Amino acid sequence: MPVAAALTQAEARHIWMRAQRLDSRDPFGDAGEGAVSAAVDQLGYVQIDTINVIERCHHHILWSRIPDYRPADLQRAQARDKSVFEYWTHALAYVPTERFRYSLPQMRARRTAPIPSWYSSVTEDDVRRVVRQIRADGPLTIRDFKNDALVEKTHLWASRKPSKAALELAFDRGLLTVSGRDGMVKTYDLPDRHFGWERAPRPATDRQVQAFQLDRALRAQGVVSVESTTHLQKLPARVAMREIIERRVRRKELVPVAIDGAEKVEHWAEPATLDVPPPPPVEELVHVLSPFDPLVIMRKRLSSFFGYDHVFEAYVPKAKRVYGYFTLPVLVGDEVVAAIDLKTDRDQRRLLVQQWTWVGRGNARDHQAAIDAELTRFERFQLGDG
Repeated sequence: MPVAAALTQAEARHIWMRAQRLDSRDPFGDAGEGAVSAAVDQLGYVQIDTINVIERCHHHILWSRIPDYRPADLQRAQARDKSVFEYWTHALAYVPTERFRYSLPQMRARRTAPIPSWYSSVTEDDVRRVVRQIRADGPLTIRDFKNDALVEKTHLWASRKPSKAALELAFDRGLLTVSGRDGMVKTYDLPDRHFGWERAPRPATDRQVQAFQLDRALRAQGVVSVESTTHLQKLPARVAMREIIERRVRRKELVPVAIDGAEKVEHWAEPATLDVPPPPPVEELVHVLSPFDPLVIMRKRLSSFFGYDHVFEAYVPKAKRVYGYFTLPVLVGDEVVAAIDLKTDRDQRRLLVQQWTWVGRGNARDHQAAIDAELTRFERFQLGDG
């Protein structure tokens, strides 16, 4: 068994921050769809979520790495450049189109799987009907399906409109793709037509998918564990991932890593990552991070690397909340120093601080002015003011 390379907690988080491109202000350029494509490629995916207390998380995640990012940049990357597409990772996400073939096995598996309970109002005829209409009429949104008889919802995620559920199920199966968005209203099209494929990509094998997930994690995390490479996946996926990791260790393509304070969790990195570890950030950049940011979403890893335990309380009863409904961690340099519950009042055109909690070594004397300046920039982004 190879001897594990030793990393301090600080070294481990600097490697992760470098991989996440949070150690410099404009790692992908200031703005534009090219910056969006590069960011999604580096991160591997950018999660989509419907909560809009502030700007939705997919836009927020990109803004955190692209200083002058605008939602239109992502819309162009998806609808015009077609360099990103939507599909499921651990959640619905934007994914690089170049990696489409790694989603195909999941799409095809869903074609033969039982219809999920939240689609219980949908029949196979409904799916064929919406696909047939889009094939005949071109790209459509749910607003173009006007003759539905509404049904009772049987699940929290269900829709009363059968055509909406049929579109979503056809999307899950890869029969349709989202060719564009207007807010959260999706336009659906046939994949071959949207991407202009003469020949569709060949599906990756199971082993290729697992190797891809490992490579994606190594690029976006720098130092990885089995859990971080298979986030929210079940035991068989974790077993298969460990086998791939062990093969790469035997070939000396990966090196075991022991992180100070986190020795109970096995980690690995590519040798080149450890040859020249990134230095601490020279400038103490301030990042107001989305709770769905890739740096935040894996709570145990965040705690291990940053010593900060993030709690997402949007689904916690109000009386039991400690930090607030939609709390955002604030990263200053390489430390999380505050957790701020924010809300955008679009009518009054203001960013409201609902609650501010100092965490770790955060304090008003050292950090207030820098965070206030970043919140001013964040407010302009929320309101589309540049």
